[in-house]
Amino acid sequence: MRTWILAAVMMMGLSAIAQPGDSRREKKLTPEQRVELQTKKMTLELDLTEKQQKEVKQLLTKKSNDREELMEERKAKKEEGERLTSDERFAMQSTMLDEKIAMKKEMKKILTPEQFEKFEEIGEKKQEKITKRSKNLKKHDRE
Repeated sequence: MRTWILAAVMMMGLSAIAQPGDSRREKKLTPEQRVELQTKKMTLELDLTEKQQKEVKQLLTKKSNDREELMEERKAKKEEGERLTSDERFAMQSTMLDEKIAMKKEMKKILTPEQFEKFEEIGEKKQEKITKRSKNLKKHDRE
């Protein structure tokens, strides 16, 4: 009986030690690194030319810088304890959609029609994956 209890306690201790910490936050990539990786992934997926790579990298860098600024603003407001009003939330979502539309227009200018079609398909697959993941999370939260 004692051996079973001892074994159970040891296994619980080992499993607690084996759990990874919050290492994702510690190993956060810089915006430049994220842009570089995104550009390389798009080059592999869409077979971009050198010129297209440069243009995409510039576009992604601008988008990344804007996102970082927005995140800093939201973080500051959150630390102050401010909550968004419905009008602010609407404005934020509207701005995000405007930025998506602008991004899509720019990508359409940079990419060939075939590449843009593939870019759209990849975006749809990512969105489906995100939707599926969020549904699974909500499902587990209810249980």
